[in-house]
Parts: sequence; C-alpha cells; structure tokens
Amino acid sequence: MIIGVLNQKGGVGKTTLSVNIAASLARRGSRVLLLDADPQGSALDWQAAREAAPLFSVVGLPRATIHKEVKQLAQDYDHVVIDSAPRVTDLARSAIMASDVVIIPVQPSPYDIWAADEIVKLIAEASVFKENLKSCFAINRKIANTAIGRDVRDALAAYEVTTLQTSITQRVIFAEAAANGLALYEVDANSPAVNEIEELTTELLEMAK
Repeated sequence: MIIGVLNQKGGVGKTTLSVNIAASLARRGSRVLLLDADPQGSALDWQAAREAAPLFSVVGLPRATIHKEVKQLAQDYDHVVIDSAPRVTDLARSAIMASDVVIIPVQPSPYDIWAADEIVKLIAEASVFKENLKSCFAINRKIANTAIGRDVRDALAAYEVTTLQTSITQRVIFAEAAANGLALYEVDANSPAVNEIEELTTELLEMAK
C-alpha cells in the first residue's frame, strides 16, 4: 500500500503523522519506506536526529516524478508512506497519482477547513485518471475537550471525503519524539498518543482493502 500524506496548507503536522504511521506499520512487522517529498526535508531531519537503529528506510524525493518512480522504489517494501510538500502543486499531483490512499491532516481551525478545499480538488482531478484512489481527512493536533475539536468533524462533512474516526490530540510527546528521531512508542509505549496512532493506522489499512 502507498499512503500519501498531503495538504497544501503548511503546519498541519504532515511529517509527524507520516513518521509515526510509518513506525506503526514497521512495528507490525512490515517493511516500510518513507519518501520525503518535501524540499524542506523534515523527515530526513528526523532520521538524522536518530541515534538508534533505523525503524524503516527514509529516502528524499522532492520531485514531481514520484508517480513514475514509486513502483521501482516500492518493490522491496510492503508499504510506502509519502510525506508531501505544502504549496507545491506539481509535487502534490505527483504524490496523489502515486498513492493508493491519500490522508489529509487537518487541524481544528476554520483556516484549515477552508484550505482543505484545494487538496480535495486536486484529489478529484486525479481520480479521473485513477479510479480506485481513496482519500480521507485525519483530524490532527486536536485540543482535548474543546468545542472547535468537536465542531471540525461537522465542518469537514461538507466535503465528499471520509473523515477517519480516530483524531490525533496535541501532546508534548510528539515534539519530544521528533527532537530525538524517535517514534512515539519508543518514548512512552503507554502514551495515549501511541494508541491514537495505532488506531489511525488500523483505520488506514482497513480503508485500503
């Protein structure tokens, strides 16, 4: 399965989700490749900060040829996760065309909900050429017990894209893990954040069937 993590809006937590979905898949015994398609190279920075043995492979590919190259790159792996760049439409189109499932991280703010329109349109365009393409929203960086955290699900219902049941709550452990090149479960296996990532990854795997 090839999972594209995309949003044309920056700062929605794409790399954090990409890294931890890849880690969750690897933890289940899968061979995983994380493609860093963002020119900023945040996933590569995460890997560079890591002192422990790699959990999965990370390769930089910030080019609009991902859809042409992914088949060859993926042949030795069970799953590929693509961490795509914001605001680069040709890269986004290529990442979408390369993907089986596109996950769109959305923070619970009006700006994020309005900005989702752009990526939804790109996915709709790609679906003309790729009929089996699946897509979903993932509510990310949700602030626990707030009205906006609850309302975002209703707002996203205006789009013809599924919203995953699992929301990812904003927690300090995400920054702690990222700073040390670690997956969440390596910092604290009992953290609620780990459970959320595991549940979200399970939802993605079910969706891809």
